[in-house]
Amino acid sequence: MKKIWKWSLRSVGALVVLGAGAGLYYKDNIVRLLNVNSLFEAENIVRNFSHMKDIFYFEPVPNKSTAPAEGEWAEALSPMPETYNFKDKSGKIEERLADFQTTSLLVLHKGQIVHEAYYLNTIKEDRRISWSMAKSVLSAMFGIAVGEGKIASLQDPVDKYVPALKESAYKGVTIRNVLNMASGVKFNENYLDFDSDIKRMGRVLALGGSMDEFTASIKEREREQGSKRQYVSIDTHVLGMVLRAATGKSLPDYLGEKIWSKIGSGEDFYYLTDGFGVAFALGGLNMRTRDYARFGQLFLNKGKWGDEQIVPEEWVAESTKVSAPHSSIDDDVLQYGYQWWMPPVTDEEYFAVGIYGQYIYINPKAEIVVVKTAANREFRADGEKGRSIKQENIAIFRAIAEHYSDWKYPGS
Repeated sequence: MKKIWKWSLRSVGALVVLGAGAGLYYKDNIVRLLNVNSLFEAENIVRNFSHMKDIFYFEPVPNKSTAPAEGEWAEALSPMPETYNFKDKSGKIEERLADFQTTSLLVLHKGQIVHEAYYLNTIKEDRRISWSMAKSVLSAMFGIAVGEGKIASLQDPVDKYVPALKESAYKGVTIRNVLNMASGVKFNENYLDFDSDIKRMGRVLALGGSMDEFTASIKEREREQGSKRQYVSIDTHVLGMVLRAATGKSLPDYLGEKIWSKIGSGEDFYYLTDGFGVAFALGGLNMRTRDYARFGQLFLNKGKWGDEQIVPEEWVAESTKVSAPHSSIDDDVLQYGYQWWMPPVTDEEYFAVGIYGQYIYINPKAEIVVVKTAANREFRADGEKGRSIKQENIAIFRAIAEHYSDWKYPGS
C-alpha cells in the first residue's frame, strides 16, 4: 500500500505539473490569438509592425558575415522633391506620405543614401515587418537554388519535390506557374473576411499550427493552371516548401548562408514561423529599413555584391520582367514576374510590395532604390481608392527617381 500511495502522489504531482503546463500553453496561445486579432487596430498597428516577435513565433536569420565588412551606407543627403504627378494632378509628397501612414523612407542613388527619414515614432533600429516583400526575397533564394542545380527545371511540378502536395490542389502544378501566381488554386485572400482562407491561415500561424499541413489541405481549383494570374499568397509557401526540400535547409539558414552572410550589415533580423519552426515565407521577414535597401541594391547590381555574383544575373533579369499571364481581375493593371511586380507602363522598373504599404522600388536606369515602410490601413480599401494606392506610390517613387538622377519617365 505504501508504494502505491507514493506512486499516486507522484502521479498526482505529475498531473498537476502537466495541467499547469497545458494551462500555460493554452494561455499563451489565447494571448497570441488576441494579439493577432488586434494586430491591425489603429492604436496598435505602428508599434506592432516593429515588434512582431512579441506576438508570433520567430527564428533568427544567421548573419555571420564571411565577406569583408561593408559597414554602413555612405551618405550624400539632399532635400526631397516637393511634388509629384498622378492622374494629371499634382500632389505634395510629404503630405501624401503622411496620408499613407509612412513609417520610414530611404532613397539610395548609386549606392549612397540621399534621403532617410523615420515617422510616427519609429526609429532606424526598428525591425519592420516585410509582409509580402518577403516573396521577392524568396524569389532571389529560389534563383540561387536553380543556379546551383538543386531545382532541375521550372517546368517540374511542385509535388515532385514535395510529395505531401500530391493529394492537394497543387498536384501537377508547375513551379513556373506558382512563381507567376498562376497556380489556379482556390484561395480567398480577403483580409476583411474573418472566414477567408488568408484569415484562417493567420490563425494557424498564431496558434502554432503547421503551415505545411494547412497548405496540403487545400483541395479545390479555381481554374486551369497558367491561364490567369490570381494573387494567392499561399503559392509562396508552396515555393518555400519546394526550396526547403530541394536544398535540405530552412529558409532562415539558406538566406543567411547564400545571401546575408555575403551582403550583411551585421545587424540581426528574423523570420516569423509557425509552431514547427517553419518560416512564414510569404510575409514574415523583419529587418531594418536600411537592410531592405541592401537587398534592393543587390538586385540593382544585377545580383552582384562587390566582386561576387550572389544571385545569378540571368535570374535577376528573368524574375523581374513581365512573364505572368493577365490577372483574373479585370481592373488590375499591374504586371507580374517571379514574385516581383512591374508598373502597367514601365521603363525597366520593378518593385516588391507588402500589404499596408511596404515597398522596395528598383529603377536600374536611374540607379535608384527606394524603400518605404508604412502602416496604411486603407491599403486594401474597396473600390478605386484601394486600386490606385499602389500606382500612386509608384508615381511618388518616380518623382523621387527623376529628382535624384538624370532619368526621366517616358510618360512625363
